[in-house]
Amino acid sequence: MVNPNPASDKTASHDSGGADRPVFYSAESYLPEESIGYLMRRILVSLAHSVETELAGSALTNAQWLPLLKLSSGTASTAAELARHCQLDAGAMTRMLDRLEAKGLCQRSRSASDRRVINILLTETGQRAAQTLPGVLSSVLNAHLQGLSATEFETLKTLLQKMLSNAAALHGATGPNEPIYEPTPITSPGYSDAA
Repeated sequence: MVNPNPASDKTASHDSGGADRPVFYSAESYLPEESIGYLMRRILVSLAHSVETELAGSALTNAQWLPLLKLSSGTASTAAELARHCQLDAGAMTRMLDRLEAKGLCQRSRSASDRRVINILLTETGQRAAQTLPGVLSSVLNAHLQGLSATEFETLKTLLQKMLSNAAALHGATGPNEPIYEPTPITSPGYSDAA
């Protein structure tokens, strides 16, 4: 149900510099189905389901595409880096890598310069699988963005980036691509590190 007069609930609060800022939610008029978090969650579940559907028949699941893409792009090369960038705990990442390795998509290799470090490398099969991901992800995202104009798309990105910056500031993240929080095991619908 849509709040018939959302502007009436917006009262100013003050930030640390004393400037007024709008308050978008209040306990008295809070409607879960209008929560930005709820709406984003529904979109994420739909995206995950669509990616899973697009990947059906491939060696990958929705949960496995991100580490593969991070390895392919060079963003991460160790289990610890992957865990941080994928916002998974170390145990979940180890299980994920075990599955990817069992599928012949990656392999572990001890670093020649530091024997304590184990690098994760994509196999040729993993590289080919990673090359298909941008097309799959673009298709899924474009389907979810149908009906938006180019201006609305840019506005949406800007607003999400602003929320992400706010989240980073709230949690003390050090940069725009740093994880916002310490990962905890994910048990949400649409996520499985199995298969």
